[in-house]
Amino acid sequence: MSERPGRTSTLREQATKMGWSRSRLSRHATRMEARGLVRREPDPADGRGCYLVLTEHGLETLEDAAPAHLESVRRHFIDRLTPEDLAALEHIARKLEESRET
Repeated sequence: MSERPGRTSTLREQATKMGWSRSRLSRHATRMEARGLVRREPDPADGRGCYLVLTEHGLETLEDAAPAHLESVRRHFIDRLTPEDLAALEHIARKLEESRET
């Protein structure tokens, strides 16, 4: 959501992107709302749906966590792979992305 215009996404879009059910994401969003990370707004196009909006506090929290997260991914994943492994992963990711577009 941090990269989307208005830092907004529908609950349905986010659930689909994450591979979660809407009810699971809704419960998680409730916990995030309590922490001030997101807020919900009505979706005029879907009376039962809502928009999730990343708050300023949520964006700051994400930005604060990013360096440690990236360092951990590098240490636990990227640094353990050879250049050939990384090329294979890139090839697989491209193939998976192509299959989503069709």
